[in-house]
Amino acid sequence: MAAEERKMKRPIEILLVEDNPDDAILTREAFHGAVFANRMHVVSDGVEALAFLRKETRFESAPRPDVILLDLHLPRMGGQEFLDKMRTENDFEKIPVCVLTGAASDLEFADVSKINAACFLVKPIDPNEFAKMTKDLKVWNP
Repeated sequence: MAAEERKMKRPIEILLVEDNPDDAILTREAFHGAVFANRMHVVSDGVEALAFLRKETRFESAPRPDVILLDLHLPRMGGQEFLDKMRTENDFEKIPVCVLTGAASDLEFADVSKINAACFLVKPIDPNEFAKMTKDLKVWNP
């Protein structure tokens, strides 16, 4: 098997930055049924997300994520501040970030031109719709 084929067969590493435990469970379940293999890692705010990327403290063996799913409303360090800091570090600036939000109105108030994300998604309330959404995403689908 060629190196390129092996690379495509490895699970997609997903970093979910979400402070709501129920939303984290829903997201994990939705991606469990995704059409592509994946491993999801969950942190609860921007401070932990940066530590994960930098492999600091308890995240020293963390894999490099292929994609980051980011809630904008987070404690300690919000999604926008995390993105601003992440994008200044050369090692992480190319990782695609998909902003997840609970309501479309959140995006109306956010300055989406400054967010610099690969996509913006409103979290469906229905778990089946959430699972369907994961199948439709092409940002990280090999």
